[in-house]
Amino acid sequence: MNQGKRVGIVGAGNVGATVAYSLAMLGSCHEIILRDNKIEVAKGKALDMSQAAAAVRSHTVVSVAESMEELTDCDVVVVTAGSPRLPGMSRDDLLMINANITKEVVSGIAKYSPNAIIIMVSNPLDAMTYVALKESGFDRSRVLGMAGILDSSRMAAFIQEKLGYGGGQIRASVMGGHGDDMVPLPRYSTVAGVPLFDLLTEDEINEIVDRTRHGGAEIVGYLKTGSAYYAPAKSTAIMVEAILKDTKQIHPCAVYLEGEYGYDDVVSGVPVMIGANGAEKIIEVTLNEKEKEMFARSCNSVQTLIDTLNENKFFEEA
Repeated sequence: MNQGKRVGIVGAGNVGATVAYSLAMLGSCHEIILRDNKIEVAKGKALDMSQAAAAVRSHTVVSVAESMEELTDCDVVVVTAGSPRLPGMSRDDLLMINANITKEVVSGIAKYSPNAIIIMVSNPLDAMTYVALKESGFDRSRVLGMAGILDSSRMAAFIQEKLGYGGGQIRASVMGGHGDDMVPLPRYSTVAGVPLFDLLTEDEINEIVDRTRHGGAEIVGYLKTGSAYYAPAKSTAIMVEAILKDTKQIHPCAVYLEGEYGYDDVVSGVPVMIGANGAEKIIEVTLNEKEKEMFARSCNSVQTLIDTLNENKFFEEA
């Protein structure tokens, strides 16, 4: 079914390379094309991955684009390029650096892979998804940000750790922006269909919610010289698979809102149905007053980043 499908990955660092490896092991697509400024490193990783694919009898070939011109006719392009978040650095510090990188990358994607669906992974995630949408001129269904799957998986892992059972049966739900203002939704989280509030106390749930919000920083604190990449990469690969296989599965992703949840011209994480055309449907879940307040705070913090970009006349530079 996926014969001939091509996935481009811009940025072959830890996250990008792990996305490529995960997809190559699954045999999800015919070709994976890595694009990175460190061309020799990308070539080494591509060779290594192609050999790993051969080991598991996957038909996927991993190659390297030495320039954006070689990243042609991709069905999906994952963008992980950008400066990583270092200890003590907020996601906002990264804003202007990564906005300029995103702008350059996305203009190349729009030119050479005009039918691609773009998945943004670079931080600050929601603002970069907004930049990618504006810069590409693509329909909003074709520009998604990866955050909700990652944040939900972090919450699920913390629930499992707290309970000591239920692994593989936990469905955690997180909405909102990818940052300290994310909106974990314990009310929509279950273990084998059993509501979380029937299994844990409110204090225990609040502890999980707080830990989920700072899940990335916790890993940065341990690693010292980098940030998480296994879970972010796997979460991204899940989105790529859903598009390539047209699964119509619902996953939380960052998308541009046009009136949904009462918001316009902002990007935030909401449940979307993913298929061959990208975010094919935005699902509106009912939020209570407290959840609405958290979602408003989350959207406002993304709006602040967009306002900063506008104040710097970022979108006016032609």
